[in-house]
Amino acid sequence: MVTDAALCLKEIGQRILERRKKLGMTQEALAEKGDVTAQFVSYAEAGKRAMRPENLLKIATALEVSADYLLTGEIIDKDLLILADKLRTLTPSQVRIVEGIIDECRALYGSGEKQT
Repeated sequence: MVTDAALCLKEIGQRILERRKKLGMTQEALAEKGDVTAQFVSYAEAGKRAMRPENLLKIATALEVSADYLLTGEIIDKDLLILADKLRTLTPSQVRIVEGIIDECRALYGSGEKQT
């Protein structure tokens, strides 16, 4: 029987794995950037072990997402601020390109609906 806690750990692990892969990082690279061991990353991704809050924050920071996102899958204001910081590094024309991509996504998926 799978407990709610075990299911939650698996979901957190899946979000860590998906984000790490999206960033093109190996488990070892994430471990180094997050100041944890590669074994810790492996266990976290597999949902085998709960994380102490400080390690969750290290992983979230290394993955450039909020701890809330890793825990719940929800995008919160901190995630939007992280995106805003990335946008600030772009040229004005690059920002317009990103804006166009966002507009296309909104048109394709519906502008008022939250996507999961």
